[in-house]
Amino acid sequence: MGEMGFGHVTASGEMVLRNARLVLEGEVVRGSVRLVDGRIEAVDTGGSAFGVDCEGDLLIPGLIELHTDNLERHIQPRPKVDWPHASAIMAHDGELASVGITTVFDAMRVGSVVSETKARYGKYARALADELLTARRRGMLRISHFLHLRAEVCSETLLDELAEFGAPDRVGLVSIMDHTPGQRQFRDLSKLKDYVCGKHGLSESEFGDHVANLTAIHARLGAAHEAGAVAAAQRFGAVLASHDDTTAAHVAVSAAHGIRLAEFPTTVEAAQACHDRGIAVMMGAPNLIRGGSHSGNVAAEDLARRGLLDIVSSDYVPSALMSSAFRLADIWDDLPRAVATVTSAPARASGLTDRGRIAAGLHGDLVRVRLVEGVPAIRGVWSHGRQVG
Repeated sequence: MGEMGFGHVTASGEMVLRNARLVLEGEVVRGSVRLVDGRIEAVDTGGSAFGVDCEGDLLIPGLIELHTDNLERHIQPRPKVDWPHASAIMAHDGELASVGITTVFDAMRVGSVVSETKARYGKYARALADELLTARRRGMLRISHFLHLRAEVCSETLLDELAEFGAPDRVGLVSIMDHTPGQRQFRDLSKLKDYVCGKHGLSESEFGDHVANLTAIHARLGAAHEAGAVAAAQRFGAVLASHDDTTAAHVAVSAAHGIRLAEFPTTVEAAQACHDRGIAVMMGAPNLIRGGSHSGNVAAEDLARRGLLDIVSSDYVPSALMSSAFRLADIWDDLPRAVATVTSAPARASGLTDRGRIAAGLHGDLVRVRLVEGVPAIRGVWSHGRQVG
C-alpha cells in the first residue's frame, strides 16, 4: 500500500540534520540525514559541517499510530458537546504532530445501535470521513491521515454503513470489533457495567435490558456482520485486523479470515496463539505506562517480557506512544527494538513500505528527541521533510 494519507505534505529543496544519534534497524549510530524534496536522500555516518545541529539528540523515524480514538475526543470534548469539526480535526492533527506522530490511522466506528434510548449510539463515520477528506484537499493538515474503520459486529446497521465507503475513500485498516457483553474485552460484566452506566447513567434494570438487547442483536446479526466486515476490507484493499481476541479459538477464526494484525488481545493465551500463527500483536501504550489494563485484561508489560509484543498504539493518550517506546527500551535494554514497535512494525503491519525507517528513498518523517530526567523531550518533528512540530 502506498501513500494514501489525508495530510500529504511535501517540501522542496534540501536540508541536512547532522550530529544526531540515528536510531536505525538494530543499531544506534552517530551521523546525519539529508532530506531532498520531502524524502530521505542519504544517511551518512560520521560528522558533517553543514545543516541543522541536533546536538547529539536521538533522531528516530516518525511514529506510526494504527488505532486512536483521539479525534472523537476532540469532536466531543464533553458529553453532549459537539465541537466544530474542522477545528477539532486540525486540533487533533496538531496534537499528534506535537508528540512525534507523523502517520495516523484515525479510528471511526461503523455500526450503530438505534433501538435503545439511553445507551443508543448513531452513525457518524461517513460524514466525519468526508470532513477529513475536505481538510486534506484544502491543505489544512500537517501529517498523514488514514481511515481506520472499526466494524462493530454487535450492532444493527454495520452492513449499511460499510456500504457507504469505497475505494476512493482510501480506507487503510478495518478491524472486526465485537463488544457483545460477557466476552472478549468485557468478559467481566462488572467492568462493562462500570463503563456503560458511568457513560450513559443507566440504572440496574436499564443495564440488564442493555445487555439483553446487545446479546439478541449479536445472535441475530453477528455472523452476517463479521462476514460483511471481512468482505468490505477486501473490497477496500485494506488490512484486516482482529480486536480483543481472548482464546486460541478466537485467534484461529482470525487466521482463517486472513488477519495478520491483532489489536489488544486480552490474554497471554491469545497473544501466544497469535505469534504461533504469524499474527502481529498490538497493545495499548496506556496499558504499558499504567502497568495494566483498565478493563482487567492482560498487562502489556507481561507480553513484552514474554516476547509477545510487536506493536504499540497510543489508544486514547497520544503522548503515551513516545513514552512507551522508551519504557520498552528499559524493559528490553534495546532501543532500536523498542522504537521499531512504534515505527517500522506498524508500517509493516499496515502495508506501508514508504516510511517507518531511516533509510534512503523513504519519506522524510523524522523526530528529534532527547531524554530529560528519563522523560522523552521532543525537539523537532518533520513530516515529508517539512517541520511540523
